[in-house]
Amino acid sequence: MPLLAATAYPPGLGPWSLNVSVETLVVAEMLSLGVAYWAALRLLGPRYVEPGERPATRAQVAFFAAALVSLGVSEGWPLAGIANNYLFSAHMLQHLIFVLVVPPLLLLGTPHWLARALLKRSVVWPVMKKLTRPIPATIIFNVVVVASHAPQVINLTVHNQGVHIADHLLLLGAGLIMWFPVLSPLPELPRLSYPAQMLYLFLQTILPTIPASFLTFASKPLYHYYAGVPRAFGLSALADTQISGLLMKVGMGLELWTIIAVIFFRWSSQEERSARPPNELEWQAVERELNRTESQSN
Repeated sequence: MPLLAATAYPPGLGPWSLNVSVETLVVAEMLSLGVAYWAALRLLGPRYVEPGERPATRAQVAFFAAALVSLGVSEGWPLAGIANNYLFSAHMLQHLIFVLVVPPLLLLGTPHWLARALLKRSVVWPVMKKLTRPIPATIIFNVVVVASHAPQVINLTVHNQGVHIADHLLLLGAGLIMWFPVLSPLPELPRLSYPAQMLYLFLQTILPTIPASFLTFASKPLYHYYAGVPRAFGLSALADTQISGLLMKVGMGLELWTIIAVIFFRWSSQEERSARPPNELEWQAVERELNRTESQSN
């Protein structure tokens, strides 16, 4: 790492530097969401689940906690400071976390009863039923991702804090809508079949390659703001622009294609089980029960 070792930290981004006001807001946001989730499980959960049933599984709690940590990483020190003041590639990394990491973790961490309590309201429910269908979700996600990386939008967000926050909320909302057909916690908004999930996620990889290609093969910096900031990390403005394009193309493609592969193997396993003769399936169930009984007796 000779390049980074020879480069001084930018002001305010040294190993022990913190922007107290920003850090306080990020911590308060994470604590508020965590307390709200805990209160919902403890106070509302018993009303919606069967007696003796846990309001949320340990896996769901872990997924929700991971979503909060991911949100804190994207909005906290040092990533937010670098993204806002030095590198557009860090800004791109923030956006990828908002659409590809936080939304699926939130959906995986939300029990069905909690999602129902939040969404089944007179105004929200009809809108969600329409927006989370595959075609509207695809259009919304791709339009938001592409539009949010237009030079005019980026240059506006870095100069206006309100627009910046609205942009991040829009990306997060578009990500939640996009992931719903794949990870919906509600049977009323059912997940797509495995083959349809693979096709659906493949479609999400197509349109974002257009802005990613413009960034990767750019011959000059596309964002005026990032062309004028200090080059404190040894990267030129053009190299920063090209790296952001690679992050968008490779990062988004790698995650979505990995998930497509996981879905394919799940589908293959499901098809293999359904193709087995009933007697074989029954014997396997009996064998598992015998093994379980033997282990308990020992």
